[in-house]
Amino acid sequence: MKKKNIIIQLIIVLAIILVANLISNGLYFRLDFTEDDRYTFSDATQDVLDDLGGVITIKAYFSEDLPAQLLKSKQDFKDQLTEYENRSGGNIVYEFINPNESEETEREAQEQGISPVMINVQERDQVQQLRAYMGAVLKMDDRTEVIPMVQPGAGLEYSLTTAIKKIAITDKPKVGYIQGFGEPSIYALPQLMRQLSVLYDVEPFQIKDTASIPSYYRALIWVNPKDSVGSNQFAKLDSYLQKGGGMFVAYSNVEGDLQQGLLSKSTDVGVKGWLAGKGLSIGDNFVIDAQCATVSVQQNLGFAVMNTQKQFPYFPMVNNFEDHSITGGLESVMLPFVSNISFNKADTSISTIPLVYTSEQSGLVTPPTYIDIQKKWTENDFRAGAQLVAAGVENANSKIILVTNGSFIVNGEGQRPQQQSEDNINLAANAVDWLADDTGLIDLRTKGITSRPLDQVEEATKTILKYANVVAPIFLILLYAFIRRQMNNRKRQRWMQGNYN
Repeated sequence: MKKKNIIIQLIIVLAIILVANLISNGLYFRLDFTEDDRYTFSDATQDVLDDLGGVITIKAYFSEDLPAQLLKSKQDFKDQLTEYENRSGGNIVYEFINPNESEETEREAQEQGISPVMINVQERDQVQQLRAYMGAVLKMDDRTEVIPMVQPGAGLEYSLTTAIKKIAITDKPKVGYIQGFGEPSIYALPQLMRQLSVLYDVEPFQIKDTASIPSYYRALIWVNPKDSVGSNQFAKLDSYLQKGGGMFVAYSNVEGDLQQGLLSKSTDVGVKGWLAGKGLSIGDNFVIDAQCATVSVQQNLGFAVMNTQKQFPYFPMVNNFEDHSITGGLESVMLPFVSNISFNKADTSISTIPLVYTSEQSGLVTPPTYIDIQKKWTENDFRAGAQLVAAGVENANSKIILVTNGSFIVNGEGQRPQQQSEDNINLAANAVDWLADDTGLIDLRTKGITSRPLDQVEEATKTILKYANVVAPIFLILLYAFIRRQMNNRKRQRWMQGNYN
């Protein structure tokens, strides 16, 4: 009877395990305790997966012998793909391939657009270089999208969801890039165009060449016009906005010339007055901020010339963001030679949208004046308080987002384009998404990307903290040992007195 009972109990346990596995496969879930919910699927991703009209095959090309920090990225990517597969109802299929196992698979990865990166691997006190692959290729019918490298710490959900959406949709919505008034060409903004090309077909648009602005444009982008804009052109913009259009405007009302050392007011091309009529008034001044970027300054040391970095308050590094989907996830944006914004609510139907402020240690400089790189700034220069430098307005029909700097997203053309920070690009791309996209992918671009820089401290404080980190643990160990010794001595004394409680 005992043997029979044991067999029955064993069968019951195995049955329970089998049923639990079947249920867990059908009810796949995981708990997410991260602060920013980076492992929780967004509604935008689920909507993209629900709308798939076919099967997407994902080939993940990852090397096997990756160092620990990169191995975690591989596991995170695999976990993410598993969830995509489960949530897609069979429309996402993936496999992992090790390109390093043969010349054939390595050639296949490179032909698909996955290039190796050289990483240092330490083994037995020796540093060796490894050709590592960390990319993926997505295919649907005859369409292909490549993620050339899965960046450690990057937003995996945004990369995957946008790649899936990019090959799943055949007709992208259009966004117009206004030209004809001295703006930088569309080729001068490659970083922004790469971001926007995921969801939109951005094309140059000449307002002068048409009687009206086509309504199929989900939004318009206008970057730093330099030539006068006629009233009839503004009338076309007004008509477009009244029909439900949206505009992102990056415009400089003031100009700073580092070569000439001159600060001046920009030529009035009509944009400032037009924006004021929409509720956005631009100040005729430069905002300076004690929280700023640096510029390179040459110092003559007698026998040599040395470049040093000097704080330059005309280049504010702003991280004072309002809680809005446009600014969500941003850490710091650099806005050189920027003006302030104030709201002009002549129209009571307008809703105001403050977005970005400088720090509380800000000031205002009225042009024209000269730049003094060697100036010693004091607290009195920064008593104007936080200044609004990016904002928007909306009513029942239209939306406008304004940043009072026309160069913060411009890379330039030629052999030496200037690389802009990712958050500069993200701010503009988020603004266009908010104006034109209704899928919710705007919230994914910076999801899981978090920087927590240390507070700036003085050198004396750094020295105290450094030595405290060395001395404090030793002191705590000695204190613990002393307390334990005292406790043992008391216990020994009680035993000697015959007290064993």
